[in-house]
Amino acid sequence: MSYPVESEEIAEQSSLWVAVRESFQGKHHDFTTGSLPRAITILAIPMVLEMLMQAVFGVVDIFFVGRLGAEAVAAVGLTESLLVLVLAIGMGLSMAGTAMVARRIGEGNADAAEKAAKHIFLAGAIVSVPISIFGAIFAPEMLQLLGASPEVVEIGAPYCAILYGTSSTVLFLFMINAVFRGAGDAVLAMRALWIANGINIVLDPLLIFGIGPFPELGVPGAAIATAIGRGVGVLYQVWVLMRGSSRIPFTSWRLKLEWSLMRRILDVSMPGMAQYVIGTASWLGLFRILSIFGSDAIAGYTIAIRVLVFALLPSWGMGNAAATLVGQNLGAKQPDRAERSVWLTSHANMIFLAIVAVLILLFAGPLTRLFTSDPAVIRHSVSCMRIVSYSYVFFAYGMVVSQAFNGAGDTRTPTWINFVAEWLIQIPLAWALAVPFAMEADGVFAGMAIAQAMLAVISIVVFRRGRWKLKAV
Repeated sequence: MSYPVESEEIAEQSSLWVAVRESFQGKHHDFTTGSLPRAITILAIPMVLEMLMQAVFGVVDIFFVGRLGAEAVAAVGLTESLLVLVLAIGMGLSMAGTAMVARRIGEGNADAAEKAAKHIFLAGAIVSVPISIFGAIFAPEMLQLLGASPEVVEIGAPYCAILYGTSSTVLFLFMINAVFRGAGDAVLAMRALWIANGINIVLDPLLIFGIGPFPELGVPGAAIATAIGRGVGVLYQVWVLMRGSSRIPFTSWRLKLEWSLMRRILDVSMPGMAQYVIGTASWLGLFRILSIFGSDAIAGYTIAIRVLVFALLPSWGMGNAAATLVGQNLGAKQPDRAERSVWLTSHANMIFLAIVAVLILLFAGPLTRLFTSDPAVIRHSVSCMRIVSYSYVFFAYGMVVSQAFNGAGDTRTPTWINFVAEWLIQIPLAWALAVPFAMEADGVFAGMAIAQAMLAVISIVVFRRGRWKLKAV
């Protein structure tokens, strides 16, 4: 009597293993039909690995720069906080790219997907030039606005100027990968990040410490390595597009500008940009509060965030998989399948982040010591990691549901939710716990954890109303 059940279990395990293998092969799949767990597996694995590589960029820089002292670590942390505008534009256009391309692919209209992608690339090219120039010129002044000490400004200004001056590589790496994900070509996006990150890992120690024939550049060497790695990653993406390996028939760079389409792109991307600005600007607010407690608190927070983001970006990869499935299935007129994909992905993400939270609680100390030996910095970093990790189970649902809104093209809803959670809850609470309640830096970390839990609760309540299913892009 038990044989049929055992046979079904073996078949399910075999099917899962086949899906895992297919997730690395880069084959084209129809994600609007068939098994949802299989579709999630094929999309999520390369997207998780892609996000891991995105996190490695920052972790590698801090790993090597941490050998130069707390001021160097603080300079990198403050500098990357200043990239909010660049990253906001990249994220906003990426949300539009994933939502619009996924919707057109779901409708079976690959030519329209190509047209949308080209308009998104044009928008990114137009805005990247003035931002690069401004950031390269006013890097010292921007660091000073964040309350950086003269020593931190001296170390961080060249690093900031280089990253801003090469910001177009960040934008295009984000935008083209978003187009790949929207089309269901998650493997191509993963490969681009692996190539970019591999080059960064090799060049970082060579340029920072002057190994072999390379000059010893210190902190600016990390920026140069990152810029070169991202630039090569973009070149790979362009080669893939022109070669025709993607589901999008990208045969040339010619474009007949359609203002109606550009307006639709802006309608989706502008709230997406605001969404990222709201989140990242709240980080600046947290940095400002932490600066009250000195460079050790900022350095500890910077290291902790790098480790936490490294752990969380795979979760973002799960969210990206949900966004693609939502967009394509809405395009195929299957909103119920789109909703099921979100809940299945959320549950899987919750299990993953629960495991990650336990590991962080156990190994926060050894993880921090990989980056620094300063006892004061270690204390702040370990405290931040442990306190924030308590919110991970909530974060698992908040991340996937937020990305599901974005995949549907409803970027306004998560923007308002982020504003409420991160500015009306997180910043006031972090300040109140840190200063009036005298918890100091730990109060800031506790405010972060509570705000993330609230964001998840609000997101789930709003998502269940189902208005996102009616969004047209």
